[in-house]
Amino acid sequence: MLHEHLTQKLDAIAQQHLTRVLRTAESPTSPHQIVRSTNGVGQQRLMFCSNDYLGLASHPRIAEALAEGAQIWAGGSGASHLISGHTLAHERLEDRLSSWFAPHIPQARVLSFSTGYMANLAVTSALGDSEAEFFSDELNHASLIDGMRLAKAPVQRYGHANVAELRKLLASSTAKIKLIVSDTIFSMDGDMGPLPELLQLAQEHDAWLVLDDAHGFGVLGERGRGALEHFDLSSERIILVGTLGKAAGLSGAFVAAHERVIAYLMQAARTYIFTTASLPAVCHALLASLDLLEGEVGQQRRRHLLALQRQLRKGLGDLLDRNAHLGWQLAPSSTPVQPLIVGSNDATMVLSSALEAAGLRVPGIRPPTVPVGQARLRITLCATHTASDIDRLLDAVEAAVQRMEGA
Repeated sequence: MLHEHLTQKLDAIAQQHLTRVLRTAESPTSPHQIVRSTNGVGQQRLMFCSNDYLGLASHPRIAEALAEGAQIWAGGSGASHLISGHTLAHERLEDRLSSWFAPHIPQARVLSFSTGYMANLAVTSALGDSEAEFFSDELNHASLIDGMRLAKAPVQRYGHANVAELRKLLASSTAKIKLIVSDTIFSMDGDMGPLPELLQLAQEHDAWLVLDDAHGFGVLGERGRGALEHFDLSSERIILVGTLGKAAGLSGAFVAAHERVIAYLMQAARTYIFTTASLPAVCHALLASLDLLEGEVGQQRRRHLLALQRQLRKGLGDLLDRNAHLGWQLAPSSTPVQPLIVGSNDATMVLSSALEAAGLRVPGIRPPTVPVGQARLRITLCATHTASDIDRLLDAVEAAVQRMEGA
């Protein structure tokens, strides 16, 4: 009965053009990567789907530091942080990040996690007790949503970046602890949340501001320290989650907050207490990654990213103007996430397949990841892309549109 039941569900997913397909990369993360096609043969693709925004995943210094870390620390950590898995490598990484966020969060401390998903689950499930209430942007990442579902606190959703609606919800709340929850850069839209206004509301209504800076860390700010540096925000009310598997080029995550918040998470966050600590060799390599990220390499690559964004938006904007009848839209993004909103699931996947046939990998994103009727290509840019790569993408989209129009 279970197999029959699941077959029916899979058939329903397929009929809605929502089937996800696993693809295998046969070479390291790079704009030009060998990916195994559906026929099982590896073919080089020009990739516009990685979150390796600064291209550090393939930087030789990262590879050297990772090998060096393995020589020092060998393999796994062997246990959870609170048993025996917390090493000097973890401590050094946390201390380095604590110093980074000290100007923005008074008495800041950092707790490291294996993934951003686990860090978000930790913050929301641990802080969202029966005396708390969440106020969540409707487009927040799934990990934040799942964490709030695990918590005991009720959740009030407000319209995306709708500060006025949030203000009303906060004003009517009688909760002892109020937690405003928002992405800094929204992963499927590429836009930035109204962080200064959110912090102002937190101060006015005695609330706390939980920020997921997964797509901002490394990308935003003069030194790549993320959204807090970009907006020059400072408050003990801020609880920041950052990931180290995107712009930092490796893996892992962290929570930066006032030392009292961190002390509580260490005692109450189940995804910290009951999981094996991350590889110490990775933590060792992350110190090299942070050097690159805040130094001249990171600064130059962030400047290059901005130039690529301008080139892509100009090219796609002109293309959409010439084909306005399609109804497609380029999301208003000022970040490396540049979504091309097509609308229907079917048309999105036809466009994605046409680009694949032209040697480019730009996956289609469909519900439930995005709202119904807003399926899109989530185009992501990396600092290791070139202007020629952008031209090739624009030419391929133009050719795909012409074929779709002639079909």
